[in-house]
Amino acid sequence: MIHQSPFPTPAEDTPFVTFWNDVLAPKFIRFRHVLVGGLSRHSAAIMPSLDVMPGNSVLDVGCGFGDTAIDLARRVGPLGHVVGIDCCRSFLDLALQDAAQTGTSNVSFARGDAEFGLPENGYDFVFSRFGTMFFTNPVQGLRSMRKALKPGGRMAHIVWRDRADNPWVNDANLVVRRFLPAPGDDAQTCGPGPFSMASEEVTRAKMEAAGFTDIDFRRIDAKVLVGRDIADAIAFQLAIGPAGETFRTAGAIAEARRSEITSALGELFAGVETTAEGLWMHSSSWLITAQAPEI
Repeated sequence: MIHQSPFPTPAEDTPFVTFWNDVLAPKFIRFRHVLVGGLSRHSAAIMPSLDVMPGNSVLDVGCGFGDTAIDLARRVGPLGHVVGIDCCRSFLDLALQDAAQTGTSNVSFARGDAEFGLPENGYDFVFSRFGTMFFTNPVQGLRSMRKALKPGGRMAHIVWRDRADNPWVNDANLVVRRFLPAPGDDAQTCGPGPFSMASEEVTRAKMEAAGFTDIDFRRIDAKVLVGRDIADAIAFQLAIGPAGETFRTAGAIAEARRSEITSALGELFAGVETTAEGLWMHSSSWLITAQAPEI
């Protein structure tokens, strides 16, 4: 399905966007149950506290499957509107399906790239859950988000904290790295990576360079789903995240050692918290809020 977009886009997709659409998106869709089931715990924890009012216009950057955009649409009510943008066509198809199934009429979705530019002075609030860490040029992407806000508008984005505070992905990567080398400097990956905004000091400087004021960091800790069972958790880790990138970029070497790696990951997941829904591990993120200048 083609998504008509009011957002400026390059004539051709960048290699980074092509990689997300062709390589990563199918894996994310395969493990949608893990990603939405786990990551939603971070957005649900802060959604009631966001500076979003009935009647607001809201932009959700890197909206993925659209669950946060739909949640925000409920917040702004029938007089407000939410636009979710993402670079992945297949994510937007699923987001549109969910919006239709839930009867959410005040949300729309468009294909866009925040780093390339956004309409200026159009939104009361801009949001992103685990999207801004993948900006190849974070200051440029954040500046576009600030320019998209009306004067005095607010923004919030959620990013992962340090690797050590996120065993849900870090522990599996440490296991895989016992068998395989790290991705090389020239390896094609998801971008700067999930921990690129883990440092409060560095990320605050990027936010300031992008023109934001009233910048605040709040820690969020939550148990997140890593799989329905051990086999699902292993498959998830070998497809997505740091362990998945290590495995993918190692190519034939990884395949030759798959059974050893699978066995070691099985030992790891045998010891984690298990409920009827699946396996759960600790995760930690930052909620970063800020404001666009009044003038």
